[in-house]
Amino acid sequence: MDLLPFHLAIPVDDLAAARRFYVDLLGAGVGRESDAWIDFDFYGHQLTVHKVATAEAKVATSEVDGEQVPVRHFGIILTPPEWEALAARLEAEAVEFLSPPQVRFAGEVGEQRTLFLCDPAGNGVEFKSFAEPAGIFERSDD
Repeated sequence: MDLLPFHLAIPVDDLAAARRFYVDLLGAGVGRESDAWIDFDFYGHQLTVHKVATAEAKVATSEVDGEQVPVRHFGIILTPPEWEALAARLEAEAVEFLSPPQVRFAGEVGEQRTLFLCDPAGNGVEFKSFAEPAGIFERSDD
């Protein structure tokens, strides 16, 4: 089955800062926009940021593989070479990571490379990669 693009809408308190983050840092394209929102082409998916008066409070976190990650977040699964290139570029830009590039669940079902950062409004964004695409939904026999 071919995957269809998803649509996700998130709040931001500064459209210009969101544009810099998603376009200049992450390489998203820009679609339709107004004074109140911007549609981004986020790896072929439609990400819409809507301007709100103030950024939301710090997001709640939960422990995953021994580390705190934002409970409310979104992201994209990249191929290993795409993930490695992005991680290297973000590190070279001295980006402040919420969770730095790393291997999570090493040697286990679902082993993945992952990194987390927040956009300027505090929305959690995760980039991950699996060596084997089947690992995305693979379950252990616990």
